[in-house]
Amino acid sequence: MTSEPRSEVNGPHRGRSEPIAVVGLSCRLPEASGPAAFWELLSEGRDALTDMPADRWESISGDPVDGIRRGGFIDGIADFDASFFGISPREAVVMDPQQRLLLELTWEALEDAGIVASTLESSATSVYVGTAREDYTSLVYRQGSSAITQHTVTGTHRGIIANRVSYALGLNGPSLTVDTSQSSSLVAVHLACESLRTGESDMALAAGVNLNILGEGIGGAEQFGGLSPDGRSFTFDARANGYVRGEGAGVLVLKPLSRALADGDRVLSLILGSAVNNDGATPGLTVPSGAAQERVIRLARERAGVAPDAIQYVELHGTGTPLGDPIEAAALGAALGTLKADGDPLRVGSVKTNIGHLEGAAGIVGLIKTVLSIRHRMLPPSLNFETPNPDIPLGELNLAVNERLSPWPRPDRPLTAGVSSFGMGGSNCHVILTEAPARPADPADPDPAAVDPAADPAD
Repeated sequence: MTSEPRSEVNGPHRGRSEPIAVVGLSCRLPEASGPAAFWELLSEGRDALTDMPADRWESISGDPVDGIRRGGFIDGIADFDASFFGISPREAVVMDPQQRLLLELTWEALEDAGIVASTLESSATSVYVGTAREDYTSLVYRQGSSAITQHTVTGTHRGIIANRVSYALGLNGPSLTVDTSQSSSLVAVHLACESLRTGESDMALAAGVNLNILGEGIGGAEQFGGLSPDGRSFTFDARANGYVRGEGAGVLVLKPLSRALADGDRVLSLILGSAVNNDGATPGLTVPSGAAQERVIRLARERAGVAPDAIQYVELHGTGTPLGDPIEAAALGAALGTLKADGDPLRVGSVKTNIGHLEGAAGIVGLIKTVLSIRHRMLPPSLNFETPNPDIPLGELNLAVNERLSPWPRPDRPLTAGVSSFGMGGSNCHVILTEAPARPADPADPDPAAVDPAADPAD
């Protein structure tokens, strides 16, 4: 991409309702080093939760952290090819691993999109990264003044996570690290789409990252009362008793559909609309508002311009908590389930049952799961569901947990889904996405029956 003058395709006159194309993605998640491995994990219905690695058990006091130690973890978070990104070893050692991981995954996402990173220099490409943790900062400062260098401030400042990507690639679009607690990364996607639709950006990188590298983090979550003592997330199940912490990251490459088509991009799926709101005053700061969740889902659907019957699946926030699950189910049933007139229950599921709750990165992981489900035209199972939560009347709400790998309910219709993510401080986000349009055959193609790479689920 160059900094050519803006046109009807890449200029500021795009429609506010133009679909946003997902043209590339990458991820690194528990037991999944990339999108193909992630789909394999999902489709096989595997649980990637394990005991916490031994090197993360120590607290600041030096004592092992007691309590629940299961979670979803990724390997090699200390590994980083600093020279590849032109970073000195001295600077790299004090960089938050979340910065390093985002640099690597951004490069992988651009490769997946078929974009040469060097062509983006000086372009109006934006970066929006959702995150909610800065464990590495505590680890650095616990070492004392001898560990502080000229690179410590930029290496540990959370706001630099997005800026690091913009700097490395020479991008001139907006560059924001977004923190709305657990909904951070899906809100980052929403903001990226808005930036594209207004013409503020020509292309956007939307991401989420979460690394659990501080013993106090799990101790705090346990004291808060949110963790499952069983080390499992029983979403919508009668056994629901809390969530399990997970970690990893994901990156999406986004363009307005008109630009993606003009550029000849492979379009993985389309984001039709999204919305963000807040719970406002509730009985407690972390008590969800069903009314607010219902409103944000309705608003996202209205912005997407689709009827309730069009939505066949929703990737839940789905933490598996006894308080949150019934509230989310009631809101979803009121906003979508009971409004469906086609007789089909709305299928639902939660990736948290596979890899845990990625907190600030949770929303984008649910979105990537849904993009892959659309691409493969299959819905993976939501795990640990045996007996419905008695406080969730699935039949009355017209909801059904997707318990096994299965085709979409109406594969003859456009595969359309919603993704929810709710922050514990009340910042709610919902995104509606659908399958990519069929690309017209190239008249110059000698074999019109050749498989289009955009329709190849294994691509």
